[in-house]
Amino acid sequence: MSAALVRPRSRVIAGVCAGIAQRFGWSANTVRLVFVVSCLLPGPQFLVYLALWLLMPSE
Repeated sequence: MSAALVRPRSRVIAGVCAGIAQRFGWSANTVRLVFVVSCLLPGPQFLVYLALWLLMPSE
């Protein structure tokens, strides 16, 4: 598990899901799938994604 939470250069949209996956040692596709499924539930998922997009530094 790496120490930093950063958006990698190899990203699909903003790199938030890939950065989270890299941080915890998971597959990026798994994190993306969990995010998409969570969007079916009520909550602030898009706001959290946008906030992470703005706050997470790039590699």
